[in-house]
Amino acid sequence: MNTQRSSLIIALLAILMMIPSNLMASGKEEGVNVKEVIFHHLGDGYGWEVPFSHVYRIPLPVIVRAEDGKWFCFSSSRLTKIEEVADHKTGKMIHEAVPQIVDIEKDGQTYQFLLAHVSSHSNKVVQIFPLSSEEESNVKSIAAGMVAQEGGEPDEKVVDGYVGYNGTYYREFKPLDISITKNVLALFLTAIVVTAMVMSVVRWYARKGLKAPRKGMGFMEMLIDFIYIGVIKATLKDKARKFAPFLLTCFFFILVMNLMGLIVIFPGGANLTGNIAVTLVLAVMVFILTNVLATKHYWKEIFWPDVPMFLKFPLPIMQFIEIFGIFTKPAALCVRLFANMMGGHIIVITLVLIIFIFAAFGAAASGGSVVVSILFTIFMLALDVLVSFIQAYVFTLLSTLFISAAQESGHHEHKDAKGHQEDKGATENAPSLGGKASPATV
Repeated sequence: MNTQRSSLIIALLAILMMIPSNLMASGKEEGVNVKEVIFHHLGDGYGWEVPFSHVYRIPLPVIVRAEDGKWFCFSSSRLTKIEEVADHKTGKMIHEAVPQIVDIEKDGQTYQFLLAHVSSHSNKVVQIFPLSSEEESNVKSIAAGMVAQEGGEPDEKVVDGYVGYNGTYYREFKPLDISITKNVLALFLTAIVVTAMVMSVVRWYARKGLKAPRKGMGFMEMLIDFIYIGVIKATLKDKARKFAPFLLTCFFFILVMNLMGLIVIFPGGANLTGNIAVTLVLAVMVFILTNVLATKHYWKEIFWPDVPMFLKFPLPIMQFIEIFGIFTKPAALCVRLFANMMGGHIIVITLVLIIFIFAAFGAAASGGSVVVSILFTIFMLALDVLVSFIQAYVFTLLSTLFISAAQESGHHEHKDAKGHQEDKGATENAPSLGGKASPATV
C-alpha cells in the first residue's frame, strides 16, 4: 500500500514537472508579466476560469442598468471571443480572448456594451456611444499629446470619459452593475456550504439525540465546541448564547472562504478573503453589532472615562482617543484578514512564476527551479490550510473580545442579608465550572 502511494506521488510530481516545462518554452519566448499574472489570478471577473487555461472561462450572467434606466441581462461569453492572434513581441500565433462589442436591440434602440480595457473603468462592463467625427478627432488629439509626453501607442492611452477599442474611441458610461461575478458566485456557494454543514449537525442531533457523532459530524462538533466553549462562552459568560449564532457563522464562513480559495478548480479558486471589500463588510457587521448593542457603561467609559480630569476636560483628549479606537478595531479586523490571505496567495503564485522567471537562464537553472518551485508551492499550500484555520479563529476571537468589552455593565456593590458586601457584577459574570455544553444547545 505504501509502495502504491509512493508511486502515485512520484507520478504526480513528474506530471507537475512536465507541465511547467512545456510552458517554460513559450514563457521564454514571450516573457512573463509577473504583476499582470498575479493580479489577474487574485482579481474578480465576469467568468470563472477553466483550470490550466487563461483563455477559456465558464460564463456568468452580466446584469447592468443602462444610461436611460433600462436593465439588460446577457451571458459574459458575449463580452469576448477566442481568436488566434499574433503576439506583438514575438509574432508567434497564440489564442487570446479578444473583447468584442455586445449589441442588444430593445424597444427599437440599439444598446452597446463593452468589457473596457483602454478606459478608466478597466476590466468593467461599460455602455458605449459612437462619437461624431469632430469629437473623435479631439479625443485622438488628446491621446497623441499623451504619447508625445509619455511614449507608447495612441490606442493604449486612457482618456477620461472615453474608451478605446480597435483604434476607435467611444463615449463611455459606467452602468449600475449587479452582475453575478466570480466572487459573487463564490459567496453564494460558500453560504450554501456553510448552511449545509450547520444543518447536517442539526439533523444529526434531531435524529440521534445525544449519541456520539461519527467522522464528519464528530469533526464539526469539535470545531463548534472549540469556538463556543473555548472562545465565546469563556469570554462572554452568560451572554454567550445571545452572540454565539453570529460569531459561529463568522468563523465557519471565513474558514470555508479561505479553504475554497486554495482549490484551483471550480467551485474553488476565488480569492474572497483576499478581497478587501469582503473583509470590510465582515468588519462593519462586527462594528454595528458591537456598538448598537453596547451598554450604558461602555458609552460612559468612552465619553467620560475614569481618568484624571485634565485628560478629559477642557480638552477632550481621552474622548478623542476612545472614539478613534471605536473605528480602529474593525479596521484592524478588516486589514488583518485581507493582508494575511492576500499575502499567502501572492507567495504561492510567485513561487509558481519562478519557473518562468528562471527559464531564460538555461536548461540547468530552469530544471532546478521547477523542482524547487513545486516543493515550496506544496509546502506553502499546506501552510495556507493552517493559516485558513488560524485567521478564522483570530477574527472570531477578536470580534468576541470587542463585543465583550461593549457588554460591560460595571460593578455595583450591595449588602446581602448577613450584612456582607459582594460584587454583584462579578457574581453574575462568574464562569460556569459545570460540564461541557452540547452543540445542540448553541
